[in-house]
Amino acid sequence: MQLQDQIVLEERGSMRLKDRVCLITGGGRGIGRATAIRFAQEGARVAVADVDLQVASEVAHELGERGLALELDVSSPESIEAGLERIISHWGRLDVLVNNAGILRDAQLLKMSEADFDAVIDINLKAVFTCTRAVARRMVEQGSGVILNASSVVALYGNFGQSNYVAAKAGVIGMTKVWGRELGPKGIRVNAVAPGFIQTRMTAGIPDKVVEKINERVPLRRMGSPEEVANAYLWLASDEASYVNGHVLSVDGGAVV
Repeated sequence: MQLQDQIVLEERGSMRLKDRVCLITGGGRGIGRATAIRFAQEGARVAVADVDLQVASEVAHELGERGLALELDVSSPESIEAGLERIISHWGRLDVLVNNAGILRDAQLLKMSEADFDAVIDINLKAVFTCTRAVARRMVEQGSGVILNASSVVALYGNFGQSNYVAAKAGVIGMTKVWGRELGPKGIRVNAVAPGFIQTRMTAGIPDKVVEKINERVPLRRMGSPEEVANAYLWLASDEASYVNGHVLSVDGGAVV
């Protein structure tokens, strides 16, 4: 079954995001791609933003008229503003932001370079601030909106060799709670999703023995799928979560209980 057919079938259902305009950063691959597809299946118009325009275009093409590809560098305020202007000119508004873009530069503390620490903080933390600030200004004007941030299960318990990544994702949780307080009175809900170990390109290089150990720590005894995380984002973006604000939703198979 082609994606277009899947979307048509979903249109006969709930249509939880009908005609809402959504921006997904890092939307060309993995969880971002799965979220773009899931949102479109529920009636959304999706701006698929990625530093790699080719993969963003491939996803947007799958979405048909509901997709818009953006070459967007989340570390650049100018690139973010240009992307937002294109979305507004194309669809007239922006209802949902998913701050999904992220990178890894793993190393143990004594071996981690400042450059690798800074790179992860810039993309996984500062860029979330920069994107959200730019989008929130527009959402405040329209009096509504939903902002969803990608944190991680490791922000809750730490992880060997990920000082930079854990610091960034823990910071995202803190900012999510601050923004829930600040933007809630203006009609904007802000929440975060904390995925566990998910089968994506980021985790594809993990040795089998390490995967086995990871699965042993998870009560469900397996890694998650991008689609399972996308379903969490869908619920938080929809009116079904209309009274959920400042919350961190773990999607980790029970790794943190």
